[in-house]
Amino acid sequence: QFIYKEIYLNVIKDDRWMQYLKGLGVTLEVSFYAILVGLVLGTILAILRLPQMQNMSARGKGFLPNVGAVIVRGLSRLAGLYINIMRGTPLLLQVLIINFGIFGSIRIDKVIIGVIACGLNSAAYVAEIVRGGIMSVEKGQTEAGRFLGVSGIRTMLYVILPQAAKSALPAMCNEFISLIKETSILSYIALTELTKAGDYIRSRTFSAFTPCIVSGLLYLLVVLTLTWLIGKLERRLRNSDH
Repeated sequence: QFIYKEIYLNVIKDDRWMQYLKGLGVTLEVSFYAILVGLVLGTILAILRLPQMQNMSARGKGFLPNVGAVIVRGLSRLAGLYINIMRGTPLLLQVLIINFGIFGSIRIDKVIIGVIACGLNSAAYVAEIVRGGIMSVEKGQTEAGRFLGVSGIRTMLYVILPQAAKSALPAMCNEFISLIKETSILSYIALTELTKAGDYIRSRTFSAFTPCIVSGLLYLLVVLTLTWLIGKLERRLRNSDH
């Protein structure tokens, strides 16, 4: 009877289950767009962090080739600095800086702030995942592309990155799962995601335990569903190799 009362009070009464679902929707929305930001920016950072970029030397004669090499080396070092800073500082601190420091005087949707903060943080981790995937591809693939007269950019886009994506897929999926759980930090900036929704219900029902359990079960359901889908995708990719 106690369990039924708790469920009724924290889930059924006043359609409070809708608040959980709305919070879950915000969590998934922020996570989806943040991982897209992280994937695009992280791939760029990964390419800049490749050994051939870091060790790039000026080739040819004249002013422009030297300037180009210096710019690339500078961008590579900036990419490394960015990754170290984002991975070396707490996500919560980054969220607070972006919300109160950068956008403090601007009226902007909290969802956008969440996407920016989580996306920029995720990019640092995605960069290392993608870089590891690229470096796992045999060097002969690049040499084969050059032998066939394919430009370096096209070789990277159409030969190297697709192979790197397959090897980096498990780590990338784990990053997405981690990102879903890390969005709970956004409750600190009053974004009503799943954790904040549970906290809001707790403040109305004064039940400290049940709202946390319901929120946790919803997180677990999403993670288990994603894990199952990722497992199916990995098996399909493995079968395609044979």
